[in-house]
Amino acid sequence: ESSCSSSLTKSQDGLSTNPSELVQFMKQYKLILNYLIKQNPELLEGTFSSMTKYPTLLDFDVKRSFFRSQLSKEDRHFGGISLKVRRDRLFEDSYHQIKPRTADELKGRLTIQFVNEPGIDAGGLLKDWYQELSRQIFNPGYALFIQSADSAFQPNKDSQVNAHHLDFFEFCGRVIGKAIYDGANMDVHFTRSFYKHILGKRVVWKDMEAVDPEYYKNLKWMLDNDITDVMDLNFIAEVNSFGVVKVIELIPGGTDILVTEENKHKYVQLISEFKMTATIEKQIQAFLKGFYELIPKKFISLFNELELELLISGLPDIDVEDMRRNTEYTGYRADSPIIQYFWNTVKRFTQEERALLLQFVTGSSKVPLDGFAALQGMGGPQKFRIVKIAGETDRLPSAHTCFNQLDMPEYTSEEELERKLTIAIKETSGFGFG
Repeated sequence: ESSCSSSLTKSQDGLSTNPSELVQFMKQYKLILNYLIKQNPELLEGTFSSMTKYPTLLDFDVKRSFFRSQLSKEDRHFGGISLKVRRDRLFEDSYHQIKPRTADELKGRLTIQFVNEPGIDAGGLLKDWYQELSRQIFNPGYALFIQSADSAFQPNKDSQVNAHHLDFFEFCGRVIGKAIYDGANMDVHFTRSFYKHILGKRVVWKDMEAVDPEYYKNLKWMLDNDITDVMDLNFIAEVNSFGVVKVIELIPGGTDILVTEENKHKYVQLISEFKMTATIEKQIQAFLKGFYELIPKKFISLFNELELELLISGLPDIDVEDMRRNTEYTGYRADSPIIQYFWNTVKRFTQEERALLLQFVTGSSKVPLDGFAALQGMGGPQKFRIVKIAGETDRLPSAHTCFNQLDMPEYTSEEELERKLTIAIKETSGFGFG
């Protein structure tokens, strides 16, 4: 341990002049550094503190422990809050009672009493409240969230039909922040782009696949082909809200600027950002206002968008044999060597790694109540699928979440498959949509 610690200290001394040396060191010794931190978490606040600047090098459970320790350092001497709610009015009652509370009050112990139901809340009623609220948040009657192609949820651009929608979004942010603060779980699953908004990350055009796969295909075709004299587009976007169409310029003077082969990449990114960010900007900001009251942005930004879902909804119990029985193959067979490598790797994965794999391929860490046979895709029932990708094996596996599809080159060894699959699911750079 001492030699490893002293090596890192030397690297830290040179951080200002050559940070790349430190990063290379941490990459090279990533496994042992994470092991040492798990044995002595305080290292992350001392000798190994530089690793928090490069969170992709930290294991999820290491980040989670550090995150919880940072939250616990805040003054915890807050008074408790007791909510008295009706089950059939749970959302409204909870909203009205939480709205006047300060952020400090919300950090205190929360107890729940259901009207006309005897019982003292020793934790079970609170858990029940979080689970019921998880369902109510997505109640179509409130018009706050809509389901995307991969079954995850994102803010509804037309949520203003609900006069109190922005107050409700702030309430949702507070409740989900409170659940994370308390270490409780909520059964909520958002789109990858919405998780990025919570983390303060910029969305990219590839995130469109989970939101609108058909539109994503059009964008991908534009980028893959020469569009000279083929497309007649300008740097504008059209928004249809209840039959009223508005034209918005993506850049100043966009109405008069044609999309060309030279500027098409800029257009694709801008139109994607517009659809995933600008059209729901007010909703996002209202949610974040409530969320950041309890969870500081600097702490939550340690996580990537997949890990954030695990932090909110908890780790699923994944039955690898059930998953295997309900997997389809294209280009491979169940007895292909690489498929054997794949399942051997999944069996060795930790609970967190299996959850990240499930998220990577399906868009959610949620396992259907009836097991993997009941997995849903964009068009209905869709089993987990592994598709052979011909060509170079130096690329990472990629995924199409709307079809629960993992695209995997035919790697030459089990070690190579495990290494590249792990990079793809942990560093999110493998979301190569095609």
